[in-house]
Amino acid sequence: MRELAALSGTRLSIRASALKINDILETTRTISCEFFPPKTADGIPGVFRTIDRLKPFRLDFVSVTYGAGGATRAFTEEITQRIKAEAALEVMAHLTCVGQTKEAVHGVLERLDNMGIDNVILLRGDPPQGQGGFVPVEGGFRHATELIEHARENFRFGIAAACYPEGHAESPDLPADLEHTKLKVKKGADFLITQLFYDNNAFFAFVDRARRSGIEVPVIPGVLPILSTGQIRRFTALCGSTIPAPLNAQLDKFANDDEAARDLGVEYATRQVRELWDAGVAGVHFYVLNRSYSVSKILANLGLPGHTGHG
Repeated sequence: MRELAALSGTRLSIRASALKINDILETTRTISCEFFPPKTADGIPGVFRTIDRLKPFRLDFVSVTYGAGGATRAFTEEITQRIKAEAALEVMAHLTCVGQTKEAVHGVLERLDNMGIDNVILLRGDPPQGQGGFVPVEGGFRHATELIEHARENFRFGIAAACYPEGHAESPDLPADLEHTKLKVKKGADFLITQLFYDNNAFFAFVDRARRSGIEVPVIPGVLPILSTGQIRRFTALCGSTIPAPLNAQLDKFANDDEAARDLGVEYATRQVRELWDAGVAGVHFYVLNRSYSVSKILANLGLPGHTGHG
């Protein structure tokens, strides 16, 4: 894969102003949020309004997911660049292998590098809707590990990767899933961010397995506040995360009351994050779904002693 760099003239440049998230993690327990690109350009101002509402909480970085295709992928790059330039926040761009050749993916990495983006999270990505499993395009990367290796060999990004406390939905078992995670770190991931989960014991057990296996990089838990009963059941069914029985029983009560479910989500996530923070996690990454209400309430509830912030 080194030939891609030679063909396009990529330079292994180091910017004097580069700010790697793994460097931040050496001195700071981070608070971060994930946003996604809207389907049309009309939705972009709304993303920035949400960011503005969350900035008072001194976010250490934000991330922008990679669109499923078409214009939303361009919006990912536009929003990422504008956050760095206009919002004065450190930003991490998502990039997936889905539907692209190695050359196309390399081109995205080049553009991000030229924009001055210092951090990326590299993922295989979910198969397109209706496709039974992930199938790489001809000449494409097959796994996140290949993408991570390519980026590490050809660029100077800080690199994050995903991990799965309850195992990836396609992994046959937890040991196999952990081997894939170890390979991501071996190929160049500086830190890991987890899939959403609602049972902190699953997270603690994963970190214990990871440390015993030799994974030493920071592991940041990913938290998705509940917005509605239907929403969270769809999400967990898709990714394979479990809903603890007591929480599930409460969700039953609010199956037809989204406002009450959202308030439950704030209460539950507040307790969840407090327990994680008190246990000494490297940081907390919120999946905000481009909405500020729940995360604002949670962060206000917590205060999070020991968070210095870079925002």
